Amino acid sequence: MRNETFLRPVRLYGILAGCLGITTVLSLLFGSAVFSPRELWRAFVGEPGYETCRFILFSLRFPRLFAACIAGVGLSLSGVLLQNIMGNPLASPNTIGVNAGAGLTVVLALTVFPTAILLLPFAAFSGAFGTSLFILAVSRKAGGGKGTVVLAGVACTTLFQALISFLSTLDTDVLSLYTSFSIGSLQGVTTEQILLPGALVLLCLAAALLLSGRIAVLSLGDGIAASLGVRVTRMRTVCLLLASMSAAAVISYAGLLGFVGLVVPHMTRKLIGHDVRHQLGVSALLGALLVMLADLAGRVLFSPSEISVGILMSLIGAPFFFILLLKRKEFPDADH
Repeated sequence: MRNETFLRPVRLYGILAGCLGITTVLSLLFGSAVFSPRELWRAFVGEPGYETCRFILFSLRFPRLFAACIAGVGLSLSGVLLQNIMGNPLASPNTIGVNAGAGLTVVLALTVFPTAILLLPFAAFSGAFGTSLFILAVSRKAGGGKGTVVLAGVACTTLFQALISFLSTLDTDVLSLYTSFSIGSLQGVTTEQILLPGALVLLCLAAALLLSGRIAVLSLGDGIAASLGVRVTRMRTVCLLLASMSAAAVISYAGLLGFVGLVVPHMTRKLIGHDVRHQLGVSALLGALLVMLADLAGRVLFSPSEISVGILMSLIGAPFFFILLLKRKEFPDADH
């Protein structure tokens, strides 16, 4: 297996951490209201006369910043896990139907229990995990080809989107809620909304790092993994659970934010190679940075209007997906 590493891990972590720090400061300074560094500092330390600035900072910008960070980490983690355990470079929560499955269960929850907002994270998780298991079962039944996973995901996405459209047209309130949900947005997110998802994403990341050695072996193929003592079925199920939980945690507050889980793992492998442990760490930082930058651009470039982060991520991710499809020579066994 070719393992191209262009930057030393420590240096790369340092660069990404520095970029995250700069992006954090810019995200706090800029928006519909622009603050100077002095105003930002005085509001941060609670000086009198800066109450409005402090309210914007702690009630709007900090929660949104953390939400973007969690979304980037969670979806990137999910993408890294799915691509490694399924052996498919096109696997991600978006492309294999996990997002659509979570979206369908959220719409069902809104239809049956329209006021039970607290059910949405659990609905999203059950849809994401159930879809992952179904895709894995179909892939095995069809012979386990790498291309089968994506094809099954496309079929599931088409079916689920049709069911979502059908249910949404029956209830205009559900349609209104789902329209915002399907685009993917961080607008109006609160601290309370991201506490549980943030904890789940960090838990999944920690578990994935602990299991990174076995995940690396599993990515070599079922036969090799079994010969080296890895319980393949159990390990794949655990990784699917972690990938689904991580993606569902983000979906529960950010909606169907697409392509992060596809784009970031590929960027990570170009930077750090195929070491799963470093893939997990670098993708977490890179995913957080990408979503934070997309959210900042959506708030600043068209101010006072705002472009949802989901729209910008789709504009980035869709061309990237086509490039991957055209560069089949990089993974010639994708259809075998």
